Amino acid sequence: MESNTGSGNRPKIMVTNDDGIDAPGLRALVAVLVSTNKYQVVVCAPDSEKSAVSHGITWRNPLSVKRVEISGATAFAISGTPADCTSLGTSKALFPLVPDLLEEPVPNVMFPCTYQSNATMFLVKSNVIYSGTVAGAREAFFNGVPAVSMSYDWIGGRSNINDFTLAAEACLPIISAILAEIKNKSYPLGCFLNIDLPTNVPNHKGYKLTRQGKSIVRMGWTQVTSGAQGGKMLSTMTMEMNSSACTDSDALSIPQEHLLFKREVRGGQVEDGDTDYSSLREGYITVTPLGALSPAEIDCQAYFKEWLPGVAERPSSSAL
Repeated sequence: MESNTGSGNRPKIMVTNDDGIDAPGLRALVAVLVSTNKYQVVVCAPDSEKSAVSHGITWRNPLSVKRVEISGATAFAISGTPADCTSLGTSKALFPLVPDLLEEPVPNVMFPCTYQSNATMFLVKSNVIYSGTVAGAREAFFNGVPAVSMSYDWIGGRSNINDFTLAAEACLPIISAILAEIKNKSYPLGCFLNIDLPTNVPNHKGYKLTRQGKSIVRMGWTQVTSGAQGGKMLSTMTMEMNSSACTDSDALSIPQEHLLFKREVRGGQVEDGDTDYSSLREGYITVTPLGALSPAEIDCQAYFKEWLPGVAERPSSSAL
């Protein structure tokens, strides 16, 4: 397989996502990257919606790979997860090269009737755990490839399809700067970046280095008589906040003996300060370095340091 015609020594960027290869966010980012004529662009993305699959991988079954036409790029749709796409795309098994940078252009669809970024609503701290977007970047990090996960904070009624292009353009300086550091061999290899772009991206307040927030919105479950889309996530092409697409009238026929449950928000708390969530709400493009794993809080480490030595001296649960 040949890379882009006339590519020369241009940096190689691989693009993936968790919304699927037809998602407008991915297509907008690829178009913006190609339009600069500065990069070799390859795409290795899921063939369908794979939001909120976390770092799941396909282990037992082979992956189906299909060539997809995307102008200016070499693109493949993969039957696996975002982490699968990244692993395959950086392995040299599919492409004859290892990318210099992996990009994740995704406005995440976390649960039915929501369309959001990696820093907003639901589980702000845990969101990076659920996110297939972040998992794709993390997988690249595991394989020694610099990676950036990017999300636009879509809000139904305020956002429009052109905002994806504006969001991609707003990230070009960061992409260019990262590639320059990689070329100079000065880019840090101990982390990867998660970037969130505010809803009003044309009037953003600039880039802001933030830390991963600990805010959390608590969720529960409620039993329903029918499930919209049979419980299947809606694509980002039709997703809107409070969308009427999630009504019982659109539900698939479910056998009566099956019980159905849907998630619902039941309140929560928001952490203020210099966090990704708060800064995004203020209109900044947040840039948050992430590691492979989240370490335990210092006070937890201290507690268990005192607790563990005495465990063997305590009676077992069977003796209580």
